Amino acid sequence: MIITDTHTHLYSEAFDDDRDEVIKKAIENDIKRFFIPAIDSEYTQRMYELEKSFPENIFLMMGLHPTHVKENYEEELNHVEAEFQKREFYAVGEIGIDLYWDKSTLDIQKKAFKRQIQLAKKYDLPIAIHCREAFDEIFEVLESEKDEKLFGIFHCFTGTHEQAEKALSYNMKLGIGGVVTFKNGGIDKFLGQIPINNIVLETDSPYLAPKPYRGKRNDPVYLLKVVEKLADLYNISLEEVAKITTANSKEIFGI
Repeated sequence: MIITDTHTHLYSEAFDDDRDEVIKKAIENDIKRFFIPAIDSEYTQRMYELEKSFPENIFLMMGLHPTHVKENYEEELNHVEAEFQKREFYAVGEIGIDLYWDKSTLDIQKKAFKRQIQLAKKYDLPIAIHCREAFDEIFEVLESEKDEKLFGIFHCFTGTHEQAEKALSYNMKLGIGGVVTFKNGGIDKFLGQIPINNIVLETDSPYLAPKPYRGKRNDPVYLLKVVEKLADLYNISLEEVAKITTANSKEIFGI
């Protein structure tokens, strides 16, 4: 079977000591497709080096992460747009709004989010949305940009059933990772009511490791724990979870 991790920061410094071993172990355990979101210009070269090391398995996105939307955000967005003129990417991401760390940048986060959604439409690409304590603000922007060209993934979905349904209404799939295994995560209470053709898998590694690894560095191989949880919630086999969610990822990313 082939399992797809639709959101992993494998270029992170957290993997500097054992990156190749981590990726090879995941591949040996059927996790063979890794979609890599961007953060800002400082990480671009690291992403390219990662892709060069595993060209058959690594698929890059390009974008400006909302927590890195600062005074120089226009310069950073110009970098994103310049990279798109040079080469192919599979999504614009990760983009969105984060009000957990800094509420003072909301206005420019919204501007950066909208501009990058429009960039995705220009290239007929999906978006990978980062949302932290900002569902209302995210939905407000999505509503203003809603059309047949808007689609993508609501990365690391942690909202309510109602918010899940609203996300789906904007032609998004839900990115489900380690949080679904948390005792207080909440999404396991209703996820089985969401058709599985709306679900993709992710780790967000090195963050948000699933039980029983919570609090440790998250590795792509731990995605197997998420597969197990979804197999239980949907009452289907591990192979079916892998098959359906990988098919969903192919629908989104076109590869």
